[in-house]
This record gives sequence, C-alpha cells and structure tokens, in this order.
Amino acid sequence: MVRIGYTMMTEQAGPRALVDDVVAAEAAGFDFSVISDHFFPWLEEQGHSPYAWSVLGAAAQATERIPLMTYVTCPTYRYHPAVVAQKAATMQLLSQGRFRLGLGSGENLNEHITGRGWPAPRERLERLEEAAVVIRRLLAGETVDHDGRHFRIDSARLFDLPDRPPEIGIAVSGPRSCAVAGRHADLLIAIEPERRLLEDFDRNGGVGKPRVGQVPVCYDPDRDAALARAHEQFRWSVGGWQVNAELRGPAAFAEATAAVSPEDVGKSIPCGADVEDFVAAVRPYAELGFTEVALVQIGGAHQKPFLQWAEAELLPALREL
Repeated sequence: MVRIGYTMMTEQAGPRALVDDVVAAEAAGFDFSVISDHFFPWLEEQGHSPYAWSVLGAAAQATERIPLMTYVTCPTYRYHPAVVAQKAATMQLLSQGRFRLGLGSGENLNEHITGRGWPAPRERLERLEEAAVVIRRLLAGETVDHDGRHFRIDSARLFDLPDRPPEIGIAVSGPRSCAVAGRHADLLIAIEPERRLLEDFDRNGGVGKPRVGQVPVCYDPDRDAALARAHEQFRWSVGGWQVNAELRGPAAFAEATAAVSPEDVGKSIPCGADVEDFVAAVRPYAELGFTEVALVQIGGAHQKPFLQWAEAELLPALREL
C-alpha cells in the first residue's frame, strides 16, 4: 500500500496557515507531510514564500505523529551544507524523530539571490554531492574539516544531535542525479513516475530504498473553478523540470507560460471532485513501486475543504492502490 502525504506548499500560504493546515492533515489521516523550501513563489498569483524551516519548527510542536520532510532543500547556494546539517539535527530533535531531510540541486528562482550566478547542471550536481557527504558526516557526530572543490569547512561539529540521524532523500530528474542519489541517499525523491529514474537509482545503490513522489491536485466541487485555479497558480508545472530549474523569477515563469491554457493544465492535474480522477493520477506511481506519494492541493485558501473531502472519500480510495 502506498503511503499518502500532504504538502505544505510555502508558495501559496503564509506561515500560520501552513501550520494550521498540517495539523488538519494529521487529523484527517495523512501518513506523512512534506514542505517546499522557496525564497520566491513560482508565480505572483501564488503570493507567498515564508521561511520553511521556521514553519517546520512550529509544525513539529503543533503536531503529534505526522512525519515531516523538506521537499526539497538546496544545500549549496542560499544555505551552506554545515548549516543545513545543523537545521536537520535540530528538526529531528524537535519532532522527536519524525523528520527527513530532502535535498535537491535547486532552482535559479530561489538561489540567484546570493548573487553568485547559476552554473550548469553538472556543477550543481557536483555541489549537491559534496554537500550531501558533508551533511551526513556532521549528522554522524564527526568534527569536519573539509577542503573540497566547492566548499571549505573549518572544524565544524554539531553539539545537539538526535539519537537517530534523519534519513536523507535526494531529488532526481535524470541519470546523473540518480547516480548521486543512489550513492548518498536513504530514499529517492521524484515528481515524475518514470521507470528509467528508478532503474538508474537502483543501478547506483538504490535497490530496496524508499521512493517518494508528488502529485498536484485541485479539489473543488465546481470543476470549472478548480481548473481556473489550477491554471492561475500552477501553470508553471507544465514547463518541465529542465526549464523550471533555469528561470529566474515569477515574471519569467509568467512569460514562459503565457500560452498555456486551462485545458493544457487539466491534462496533467486532476481538477474537480471525481475521486477516480485523483486516484488515476497517483496510480502510475504505485504501479512503478513508489512507496509514498505526497499530494499538493492547489490554492492556499482551499485546504480545509480538500482535507475534509480527502478524509471522507479520497484517502480511503487511495489506500486501495
């Protein structure tokens, strides 16, 4: 059975709302939760982007059982890997062992703010791999001196360590990132149900490790309203990851998606209130062997009705997969 998760999408809600919503998701019976880690929203219409790690700390105190996970944090530009390790250790302590650290190579949208430019994908993955090694060493309690290709670390050590380090997930989109994940991750993160990603992950050491997917959905009893909202706030997702990682800001995403129609969005995002449409969007992940899938309900102000409907109708249907 696939475990079903709930997404705190920081791009579409403020910090207090995000915490309230994950509390409601726990009560509704979701198996785990994830949170995006952005500096900007994808589009101006989404309207938010609070600091994910503060939200996580509040969520750890406001919830009791639901696991928490970054989906995903880039540990190479906005954040130094040693600081990410410190944040992850603290979150594992605050949540009493419910935290997992999801890592990725980042997007220009969020990382350009440091003014250091945006390198080619190969360098971004080199930086991610180096950061993952450093983070794992620090979470193991080592004192780390590191003089690497991309990072220098002088006698770093974490003083507040959990008994069990948080598991590390790495987001993948192609063979190189799958190789990095296979070598260094405890679990795979992917937003597309593609067999080749799982095969590349397994070839590089991923056999038997969990794999976590994500599916955007837009529940509303009025399907036209759901479709309009999905188009307004989530049309950026139609561009594909290779494009989305490169664009610089919300204005660039608005320009790049000017020709995307509501019908285009509706082809990839289930909209409305037909349970079978939502189940059909998750089924490809289940059939490929994904162990977990997190749902993203589009629209910050539309979480409560979705969670009520999910508890009553959607989650029971998804548990049959």
